[in-house]
Amino acid sequence: MNTLATAPSALVHPSIHPDERAAREELAACYRVFAMLGWVEMIYNHITVRLPDSVTGGEKQFLINPFGLHYSEVTASNLVKIDLHGKVLDGSSYPVNPAGFTVHAAIHDGLPGAHCVMHTHTTAGVAVACLQGGLQQTNFYTAQLHGMVAYHDFEGITIHADEGPRLLQSIGNRNAVILRNHGLLAWGQTLPQTFAILWTLQRACEIQMATFSMGAAIPVSEEIAQRCTRDALQFSPAHGAGQDVFNALVRQVDRIDPGYRN
Repeated sequence: MNTLATAPSALVHPSIHPDERAAREELAACYRVFAMLGWVEMIYNHITVRLPDSVTGGEKQFLINPFGLHYSEVTASNLVKIDLHGKVLDGSSYPVNPAGFTVHAAIHDGLPGAHCVMHTHTTAGVAVACLQGGLQQTNFYTAQLHGMVAYHDFEGITIHADEGPRLLQSIGNRNAVILRNHGLLAWGQTLPQTFAILWTLQRACEIQMATFSMGAAIPVSEEIAQRCTRDALQFSPAHGAGQDVFNALVRQVDRIDPGYRN
């Protein structure tokens, strides 16, 4: 049975601003990329994008996935536009998960550069988040994240707005975040940049989990890690900030099902 056929209908936007349409298509593509990579947790977790001022007139508004749909069911039209208080702005009849809105709203509001926020509960990510010592400097990917990883202590299910200021204090200006006992989070100036950061963090966790299962790891020195992070160009806007790898993955999604663009 097609679950979308029985779900609440998405709002059709006949006169949608072209910048909002572009943001919707890119975000919907990202949800499909996550589904393709297996970065899904049933109907939970979130990827959000803050809409540009050309769309909002300066108000802080963002797009979030409709609660109840799998990532493989997300489309440009059924994404929900909300404000910082969770108010639905586009007439969508889909609900929004408070556990996602609370964290993402705090970051979109409190970090000027946070155009996009991604959060996952992958096995490797949660495992490292639960580990004493967290992510350790022992592999090629951790060496590219030197000085970029923040930690935030577990406070339970993220539905309480008062956690927002503490989360922002924990993050500071670090784009890769490990939510202790919980999972991974990344934020960035663009969606592709955020994806590149999260992908690197995810790979670092996967390699660490595999390595530690075999025995003691070889540490990477501070000097080498600093050099690796300096030499890594995948996060830099001057070098595309992940756009090329994201485009490659979207081409794969298009071959599977381009319907997310609708």
